Amino acid sequence: MKKIFLPALLLSLLTGCGDSPVELSAVSIPAANFSESETIPDTSENKTTESSSENPTETEDKISAKAAQKLKEMNLQEKICQMFIAVPEAVPGYSSMLYVDDWFETCYEEYPIGGFIYFESNISYDQQLRDLLGRSQETAMDKGIGVFQSVDEEGGSITRVQRTLWTDPVYDMSHYGKLNNFDKAYDAGRIIGGYLADYGFNVDFAPVADVNINPSNELGKRIFSSDPIVVSDMSSAVIKGLKSQKICTTLKHFPGLGAGDGNTHYNSVYIDRTYEQLTIEEFPAFKGGIEEGTDFVMVGHQITAASGDELPGDLSPVVVTDWLRGEMGFDGIIISDSQSMGAITNVYTSDEAAVMAVKAGVDIILMPYDLRTAVDGLKTAVNTGKIPLERINESVSRILEKKEEMGLI
Repeated sequence: MKKIFLPALLLSLLTGCGDSPVELSAVSIPAANFSESETIPDTSENKTTESSSENPTETEDKISAKAAQKLKEMNLQEKICQMFIAVPEAVPGYSSMLYVDDWFETCYEEYPIGGFIYFESNISYDQQLRDLLGRSQETAMDKGIGVFQSVDEEGGSITRVQRTLWTDPVYDMSHYGKLNNFDKAYDAGRIIGGYLADYGFNVDFAPVADVNINPSNELGKRIFSSDPIVVSDMSSAVIKGLKSQKICTTLKHFPGLGAGDGNTHYNSVYIDRTYEQLTIEEFPAFKGGIEEGTDFVMVGHQITAASGDELPGDLSPVVVTDWLRGEMGFDGIIISDSQSMGAITNVYTSDEAAVMAVKAGVDIILMPYDLRTAVDGLKTAVNTGKIPLERINESVSRILEKKEEMGLI
């Protein structure tokens, strides 16, 4: 018998899917079944203009036939939801989640987000994790598009799965930077990728491609080296190892956190770097991973002086579009860092941050503080013309093509 926590169920009935999580008690009851008609609003009015048109859009002409057809079938709510990765509990509004229940499945109908990120609070034991990832993937596939199943698994001190389930460990990335040995770094990626794939993950938010410029930066031993060429080579090796196990990879935190002396988890961080300095140190460090074919690049929240706009990187068109797309030539999926971090939440609301990120060129928003507010903010921005529909289609097309490649559509 499936069980859900009583307070979460009552809160869901009162407030609907996706509201802010609450603390749950240990009391549990059998899960109730809810019909779709009781909880899911009719979103037919959100059908996009091009969905009913026989003429393909510019975006549809540039992507595979299968992805183009899927894009054409999607309404605005579905498209926008694909542009989010959040913790699984954000969908039903739970404070923690170890398994998929009926209410989660019902809420996913309303908020079919593009992926989930998992933390230690979502991991209890071996079979539980397999079941959680398996059921959430099945729920998404039943709706027609599978999900990115992601985790921060860098090795060393940043391991959600390894330190909880005692899989094979690897060292902090500074260890491999000191060795400067491609094969050793490749093996680290291969080991991590192997156990992640075994549990059902398909995306790793690793490796770190920042350069250790300021010893007071927030990353420490997570960084390979102070030498950008070593960072470039070692991150490329880890990516190759992860990809050998069919795990998608993520370079982070563009354009570089290594020169900072604060922590974006809590406050804004200002990095006083000129564009020339970036082209000599930070940009070359990301080059190897991009050339190796990283699937994602994560843009951080640091404010970099050279951008000239005083905006967090993931909200800056200069950082995202001019530098990452233009200067670096990256044509994969651009994802923000977690928008639940203080550098964002202390300054912006969830809808403001989401709209600014998409306008800057970000494809996927990671962990908005309030998922519903962020989704609704993007819908309003499209419906009022603040963001062109074609801009949404551009990001969703990248997401769909990657998911087609992964067998998720």
